[in-house]
Amino acid sequence: MKRYKSIDANILIIRIIQIISKFVYSYRYSFMKIAIIIYGPPGSGKGTQAQLLADKLGLIHFDTGKYIEQVVHNSANKKNKIIQEQRRLFDSGALCEPSWVLNIVKEKVGQLAASGLGVVFSGSPRTLFESFGSKKQKGLIAVLENYYNKKNISVFFIDIPSSESLQRNGSRLMCSVCGTQVLNKVFKFKGLKLLKCPFCGGKLYRRSLDKPEIIKIRIEEYKKRTMLIAKELKKCGYRIVHINGKPLPSKVNQSILKWVLK
Repeated sequence: MKRYKSIDANILIIRIIQIISKFVYSYRYSFMKIAIIIYGPPGSGKGTQAQLLADKLGLIHFDTGKYIEQVVHNSANKKNKIIQEQRRLFDSGALCEPSWVLNIVKEKVGQLAASGLGVVFSGSPRTLFESFGSKKQKGLIAVLENYYNKKNISVFFIDIPSSESLQRNGSRLMCSVCGTQVLNKVFKFKGLKLLKCPFCGGKLYRRSLDKPEIIKIRIEEYKKRTMLIAKELKKCGYRIVHINGKPLPSKVNQSILKWVLK
């Protein structure tokens, strides 16, 4: 079974947990109707932190790339010409049309908000257009403000040096079965040679995106892209919180939670 569930499946799970929590838990911060955006360079752990927050606060971890994949490969959309065109782009490795991506993301966020669910994004919105849209099309930030209120939107940047990003990505292995990311250097430190996934025993592989020469390009693209987004967010009155991403994930998560729960 794949590790990543569809967003709809996650909604059902969250709903079941919500019902149970009313009778079992008294944790006052569970299932907050908030929106969190987490940025960070490759290997910073933004996806890990987004999932930790989703688990602790009852949020939906919205992975835009995986949601696009879910939509274009949904058998119910086989006769939809627009979606099939986007599928051809997606499967070829090209970027889907930004306006189409923005529309389906906004629609899904609206459904989540209407269901009373909070959301956490990891690494998106990725561009100025996705973030702020155009004169004809609202961006995701405006949509989040409409559904969650500006005061309930938090923006975090997980900071790690470029050297750390290169090191982490260079030692990262992926499980072909459950999708777990494993840092091989942890096992090397313990004197172990990692051959299989420690969680499910699946075959491990290294992503082509994690090659040093590609990581360097991705780091530079991240810096250029997110600097522009951060600048515009500040103009709009958003507080940008920078988090040190070098400590263990649990420590990083504690730092983020302190700000979220203020």
